[in-house]
Amino acid sequence: MIDRIGFCSFPLLCVGLLLALATALAEDTPKVPRFSLDYLDRSVSPAVDFYRFADGNWLKNNPVPPDKSRWGGFNELQERNWRLIRSILESCATNSDASRKSPTREVGDFFASAMNTNRLEQLAFRPIAVDLERIARLRSGNDVFRLLADFHERGIGAFFNPRVEPDPKDSSIYAFRIAQGGLGLPDRDYYLKDTFAKQREAYHAHIATMLKMLGESAGAATAHASTILDLETALAQASKPRADLRDPVANYHKFSVAELEQLTPALPWKPYLSAGRLDKTRHLVVGQPEFLQAEEKLVKGRPLTDWQVYLRWHLLRRAAPFLHHAAENENFAFYQTALSGTPQPEPRWQRAAHVIDSSIGEALGRLYVEKYFPPAARARMNELIVNLKSVFRDRLQKLDWMTDATRAKALAKFDRFTQKIGYPDQFRDYSSIRIRRDDYWGNAERAAQFESRRQFARVGKPVDRAEWDMTPQTVNAYFNPSLNEIVFPAGILQPPFFDMQMDDAVNYGAIGVVIGHEITHGYDDEGRKYDADGNLNEWWTDEDAKKFEARAQKVIDQYGSYEALPGFKVNGKLTLGENIADLGGASIAFDALQRALAQEPSKRKAIGGFTPEQRFFLSLTQIWRTNWREDELKRRLTVDPHSPGQFRAIGPHVNLEQFYQAFDIKPGDPMYRPAELRAKIW
Repeated sequence: MIDRIGFCSFPLLCVGLLLALATALAEDTPKVPRFSLDYLDRSVSPAVDFYRFADGNWLKNNPVPPDKSRWGGFNELQERNWRLIRSILESCATNSDASRKSPTREVGDFFASAMNTNRLEQLAFRPIAVDLERIARLRSGNDVFRLLADFHERGIGAFFNPRVEPDPKDSSIYAFRIAQGGLGLPDRDYYLKDTFAKQREAYHAHIATMLKMLGESAGAATAHASTILDLETALAQASKPRADLRDPVANYHKFSVAELEQLTPALPWKPYLSAGRLDKTRHLVVGQPEFLQAEEKLVKGRPLTDWQVYLRWHLLRRAAPFLHHAAENENFAFYQTALSGTPQPEPRWQRAAHVIDSSIGEALGRLYVEKYFPPAARARMNELIVNLKSVFRDRLQKLDWMTDATRAKALAKFDRFTQKIGYPDQFRDYSSIRIRRDDYWGNAERAAQFESRRQFARVGKPVDRAEWDMTPQTVNAYFNPSLNEIVFPAGILQPPFFDMQMDDAVNYGAIGVVIGHEITHGYDDEGRKYDADGNLNEWWTDEDAKKFEARAQKVIDQYGSYEALPGFKVNGKLTLGENIADLGGASIAFDALQRALAQEPSKRKAIGGFTPEQRFFLSLTQIWRTNWREDELKRRLTVDPHSPGQFRAIGPHVNLEQFYQAFDIKPGDPMYRPAELRAKIW
């Protein structure tokens, strides 16, 4: 019955809507967010407040849009990118000639299912009715863990977080890993700190509202919301602080299945692993054994009915964005407005684009690359990476604080570095996923199940070194310590990061710093613990490790002194790795620029009244221009290992003598940082 309703009613409803959206697109694409001297506030001295000098006019003229929680250079590029992606989505959805299993058909059908709001209103909560009945029928711990395995496979989180990744101590094979999790709020601190009391109250009210929408009485919904908050608070109390999760050695514990059963005998691991097709797994990695032990006590101490309430909530929380307007709107009102301060949701097409990117992202990425990624960008990026790597290798050879024994291993690791640019050589095949134009939640579930099964099937098998962890359209980059590689998706190879129309100084200050940042991650406080093979292995001498930690402490102290809001400072330990990478990236990219200018002296000229050195630092500061909503800034300070943009925009600079020389900044100026406080690692 449900299938017939959708099949008959959808085409007449949505094709006209999609055509109308496509017509409007050409007039709706934002301008290219490239480097600009118009962003400067020349009323501010660079020696007093360099961030305001470089970005002040942009900050004044670019408030956070009503559907965003922050707004900056990254967001401008992302927004432009989403508009390009929108044209792909709408074209695919109206393409009736595409073959059934082609990326065009897959993307188009998924998008159509998201845009068919009439269908979603008709269905209301029916898409999750079967799972609600399964929860109601649970009778034992074994039943709970069998259902939990199925939920995890379909992207419904609860209890703990499972994933598959290269074994950190044997990076040639995949391992199954279990880490702390099971929370509905962004972080343990939201449950435990007085500063988030308002958010806890709002969370309790939100849960109760959602449960009432599901059909519970007001009294039952309120009582169940208290049960859920009590359970999650207990899980939060057992969870490590986020900064402590950054130590890969302290969060690696290898267990056989029998040893895990001995550690937590009340948790039925064999039914869980069997239901997840992992029954032949001999070993697994546990991030935080003490969390599982605390969870076991909870399981033994709380009645089954409490866990049924908990599972109902996590099913509902996960499904809400894919359901009818009332459920989706209430979910947004809490998770985006109450937690991040965002007044209104993004347009529906954009919300759908996020889902498709995270569900069948390489199908979308294949179409994106074909339409928008120029081959010349890949070639130029290769040149820049070679230049940056050359500088970093020279640094390793000449470091005055590192002994020869450690240096030899650091160089051996560096010589094994690889890079990926733009997009994978082979795109993922999603043809086995059943994607229907009338089943938005089902499409999301089946895509998550496809990915989980693909991952679980690889446990114990050789690592695929060709695989990407980001989609091509992603505006970001990453370093993978297990594969010892740096990766730059096509999405970030656009202004303001990469601009073929700009001078070398601007590009080295933007994408050059990003390249240097990712290279440096291989030697930050986490990355340095992985050897040339990508394995956790102590290859540093004790003497050199202590020298590194002393230098890193200066970075912790510097960023830990930055106050983003009254009473809310940057967590210097949580952000240490990113701050080290920012500092290394800036320093390496500046030297690479100097080498490029030495090779072509004709380029050493002022543009717009600024020297190449000045334009480098201006470019670096401009990529981090950011306006914030206060609640989102508080959330980021709690959960994000990156410092807020306003501090990334100046944090590296004040450690570099070249910055002071470029803008004639003297001792006593507000921007001046005394030499003895400056951090210098790489």
